[in-house]
Amino acid sequence: MTPADTTPPLTAIQEQKKAIREQAHANRKDQENKDELSREICAAFMALPEYQSARTAMFYVDVRTEVRTRQDLATALAHGKTIVVPWCNDQGELELFRLESMEDLALGMYKILEPRADLRHLPERQVDVKSLDIVMVPGVAFTRGGARMGHGKGYYDKLLEHARPDAPLIALAFECQLFPEIPTQAHDIFMDKIITEKGVYVGKGRSRS
Repeated sequence: MTPADTTPPLTAIQEQKKAIREQAHANRKDQENKDELSREICAAFMALPEYQSARTAMFYVDVRTEVRTRQDLATALAHGKTIVVPWCNDQGELELFRLESMEDLALGMYKILEPRADLRHLPERQVDVKSLDIVMVPGVAFTRGGARMGHGKGYYDKLLEHARPDAPLIALAFECQLFPEIPTQAHDIFMDKIITEKGVYVGKGRSRS
């Protein structure tokens, strides 16, 4: 006799994710001292041995209430590393751009800071995901074990599945974005570490069984 399938129907998973996203967004919106806490979180990221040894590091550029990174990008540019930022093309896919100066960024259509249109397609500015030595990842909600929930569009999932296995995936979040449990599916990618203002949590990473 085949054991009963205890997996909740997809609609139930979607409802769970929707509720967690809404709660996480509300928590993040209400988070006080975002600038100060973001500086602490970014400093912890740049203090990681994995960052110190990386030659090519990807940073995300913060949007709305995410942990703010733009104030630390200028610092990163002075570290002698290749600094890379993602941007979303018309097909809904993330492309990677080698950042040389904060002046390479401009406000896009949705008031999101992104690589300037006159620079993003230059061959010398395009970066292959395989060249990344460390990847900074945003998200809406996380668990301390490394589960991640984005906005549901799959932009980062598509990018991260092509990252080198030895390139650590490091999520930045406020503590209020952490949940005891998040529904996950087989294709979901776990983070290697999650950094909040309260510490660094070691996740399952992509080596989970």
